[in-house]
Amino acid sequence: MKHTKRFSFDPNQAEFVGVIWLTADTHPHRLRAGDVIRYGGKLARIVRVNDCSAVVLMNQPPRRFETRFRGPVQFQPPPKSFRISPQSECEILNRKIK
Repeated sequence: MKHTKRFSFDPNQAEFVGVIWLTADTHPHRLRAGDVIRYGGKLARIVRVNDCSAVVLMNQPPRRFETRFRGPVQFQPPPKSFRISPQSECEILNRKIK
């Protein structure tokens, strides 16, 4: 079985080589798993990203109240998870700018 060349270079279309490489580059504004973002004035972490949504975890503040017998109680609720668009315009805090 003979393998054919998939990518060939045509000298008559040299101006299109740069365009092809620019479109193949990753999207700089797309969210990635592990990113820390500022969403609604609070910090949140991206857990999972696919083509239609990004799953976000955001810590909730601890809840403090007094019991009926005036004993102070505090507990930490679990993080809230929600979904946003992977192309949403939010500030990414831990991504290095090249």
